[in-house]
Amino acid sequence: MAAAVLIAGVTGLAVDPAPAATACSVYVSNFGSDSVSVIDGSTNSVTATIAVGGAPAGVAVAPSGMIYVASTGADTVSVIDPATNSVTATISVGTAPEFVAIAPSGKIYVTNSLSNSVSVIDSSTNTLTATIPVGLQPIGIAVSESGRVYVANYAANTVSVIDGATDTVAATIPVGVQPIVLAVSATGTVYVANFSDSAPPGTVSVIDGATDAVTATVVIGPTATPNGVAVAPSGKVYVSGYNDSTVSVIDAATNTLTATIAAGALPSAMAVTPAGSVYVAESGAGAVAVVDGATEAVTASIPVGSQPSGVAVGCRVVPDPSPVRPTFTG
Repeated sequence: MAAAVLIAGVTGLAVDPAPAATACSVYVSNFGSDSVSVIDGSTNSVTATIAVGGAPAGVAVAPSGMIYVASTGADTVSVIDPATNSVTATISVGTAPEFVAIAPSGKIYVTNSLSNSVSVIDSSTNTLTATIPVGLQPIGIAVSESGRVYVANYAANTVSVIDGATDTVAATIPVGVQPIVLAVSATGTVYVANFSDSAPPGTVSVIDGATDAVTATVVIGPTATPNGVAVAPSGKVYVSGYNDSTVSVIDAATNTLTATIAAGALPSAMAVTPAGSVYVAESGAGAVAVVDGATEAVTASIPVGSQPSGVAVGCRVVPDPSPVRPTFTG
């Protein structure tokens, strides 16, 4: 039977548990190398390096399996065919695109940090269909399973909520200082990493997706500067501490910190596999750490390119022959 595609990515994507998963690939954007590294998830070895536009930041995998990479220095999005590991299209977007998120509808959303906007791309034609004004310096972006789009406005200390049906801003939510990335759980809860270490230090804002209200603020640490967040199939929330080189684990049921894992230098973006393994970009080490979700221990460190900044996971799932819709948390 034909394999289906299940994905989890740096735009804060998390996936529902699958009955079986094989041939997982991890895609890592290397900001300093203008490339994407492809990691075989079964061996944790790099199998390909793909040249893309200048200073690639965010990366995401579509339900079709195609990979979308935002190149901050080129003002473009590169489209990669996983069958050939080659760029098949380059799409012009706004100024300094940062991160990418893919809606259940197949729409591609891209934050433009210096245009204060979000670009919308039709994945069937790889053409730009809309540009949505948001807050100052949007960076992180995530999409819920219902199609709502959440944008972290770094310089505005807010999150914009976009109605995926109309592609208009439906709400603006005040959060912590310098929100940089976010993720959405399968139940619609939004987790926002607030990068600044000012008071209160190193926090994650928790937003109720039904009411658009902040319901909790989780303190990560005085020097953590959270720079990545991902939700696992188990419901655990992982947060990278950029300055203190850690990965924190939050219990989503209680919004309390349950563990702190030592990581390599300057950890940032993260993605989680269906089996619960966490891949963490270590920007200062030129590597990707692999965290075992069951033991919460680092089991591998994989050398990639310079300044890895984005991570996404794509897996083939058996035996379902139809495309598997991702559960989007960002």
